[in-house]
Amino acid sequence: MNAGYGVAAVVLVAVATVVIGAFGLRVSRTTSDFYVASRTVSPWWNASAIGGEYLSAASFLGAAGLILAFGADMLWYPVGWTAGYLVLLVLVAAPLRRSGAYTLPDFAEARLESTAVRRVASVLVVLIGWLYLMPQFQAAGLTLRTVTGAPTWAGGLVVATVVLISVVFGGMRSITFVQTFQYWLKLTAIAVPVIFLFLVWQTDGAPTPGQSTLAEFREPTTVTMGTSAKVTVARATRATVTGVVDGVRHRGERVTLNPGGHEVREGTTLRFPAGAAAPVADRLPALANNDWALPLGGGQEHPLYATYSLIFATFLGTMGLPHVLVRFYTNPDGRAARRTTLAVLVLLGAFYLFPAVYGALGRLYTPDLLMTGRTDAVVLELPGRMIAGWPGELLGTLVTAGAFAAFLSTSSGLSVSVAGVLSQDIIARWVHGIRAFRLGAALAVSAPFALAVAATGVPVASVVGLAFAVAASTFCPLLLLGIWWRRLTDAGAITGMLAGGAASGSAVVLTITGAADDGWARALLAQPAAWTVPLAFAVMIAVSLATRRRMAPNVARTMVRLHTPEQLDVDRGDRTFRDHAD
Repeated sequence: MNAGYGVAAVVLVAVATVVIGAFGLRVSRTTSDFYVASRTVSPWWNASAIGGEYLSAASFLGAAGLILAFGADMLWYPVGWTAGYLVLLVLVAAPLRRSGAYTLPDFAEARLESTAVRRVASVLVVLIGWLYLMPQFQAAGLTLRTVTGAPTWAGGLVVATVVLISVVFGGMRSITFVQTFQYWLKLTAIAVPVIFLFLVWQTDGAPTPGQSTLAEFREPTTVTMGTSAKVTVARATRATVTGVVDGVRHRGERVTLNPGGHEVREGTTLRFPAGAAAPVADRLPALANNDWALPLGGGQEHPLYATYSLIFATFLGTMGLPHVLVRFYTNPDGRAARRTTLAVLVLLGAFYLFPAVYGALGRLYTPDLLMTGRTDAVVLELPGRMIAGWPGELLGTLVTAGAFAAFLSTSSGLSVSVAGVLSQDIIARWVHGIRAFRLGAALAVSAPFALAVAATGVPVASVVGLAFAVAASTFCPLLLLGIWWRRLTDAGAITGMLAGGAASGSAVVLTITGAADDGWARALLAQPAAWTVPLAFAVMIAVSLATRRRMAPNVARTMVRLHTPEQLDVDRGDRTFRDHAD
């Protein structure tokens, strides 16, 4: 894509974000405006805003990239990301809104009447928020580099700067307006190009890959390696090489790449003939098309376990994401919270129809991304590859705009939730009110940006999946037991969150650093939710039963508040509590 078009797309989205955020500043005056938009957001606006912040880099780029590389198994990501809201609707949405809390640590403290629980919850909110923010900045760097050739850190810096401006000057009310706009931009950006890509595919004769073959180049293709890498060749392939392969320098000679691993130096150019099997980056599986298209055939070790663990993480992790939960505090009441969740299911379902199309078409038209390992770029690359001339350029520009909207909206929501916790529980010791929130926002953005610059090479959807696993292993047990089990104690909540957080957090670190070995150890660490979530529940329940005397003194009143519809007046709720307590 023309670099000028890419820059124009980024600038337009950034300017629109700042302008809309400035409108929010005009109506953001109180602390409640900054934290929860004074609890006045209607269900439809809130659902659009949730869709805006929830459809992150993993949704816009990562899901299609994972489907391109690993096949049908990766469809569980969009399914789980959507179905998680159904669990949230049934079990959490309305009681959480009735709690009256501003943040998840507020809920933990109010339910268990313990500042220690609040501190643990605050640390976990910050860690999960940073873990989720990091891939947003990574994907922004990938996008800007793809369309302009800029350094990988540049895109993250643009997103971090724009997000900080929006959050610092407008808070939650401003972000609500911004994210609503960005959801509809993202849906348009991913849906409109699909129409034209499908027509081109039909014009080509609706080609489909041979079931028993590997991903192949449909036409002569030149691949230039942006970084030094090891690639795997599954079938002997000839290529014209200019550069260094396996330590040998070539100057335009034809070279046979035999099955196995090969080291390719940065800057090396390889030209493959039509019909050649595409080499695959070492960390990706070399799949035959029939394995790619079938469930449990995506080259994962112990695929059945990995699939069920992924389902655990995505179905249960949604309710533990701080930027998702804070949205339910902005609804006027519990009924509005339930209506919001239903609308979110519709909006997310509409969006997630499209990533699979990009992944499947990428298998045909962009197999070189499997070699470079840049599978997350398939959504950005397809329009220009399939449609020549200015129409392809314009569609690529639209996709780039949607991608940056994804980074900005999700980063904004995460920054608000993390900034709220930092400002209330840490910075408030020295600074108070809106100033504390703004300082918290600066810290909420800068730390994950530094992590994104330092850590590269991990697919963005994988990092987000690990964030879901940590959320499912910590806040899911706290919320479900806190809302539905009156015997939960502060000691049980703390030990359960620490156990689940330590287990899933260790798995995240070992996976990102590549320290996990092959076999079951790698499978258990790469997808930890299947064992870390039951562990957290078991520890939380066992310790609570062993510390019955530590139950919150006012647990009966709190449970009545969580489960009594708002239309019942306060006096009736208080009488009910007194009757129950007596």
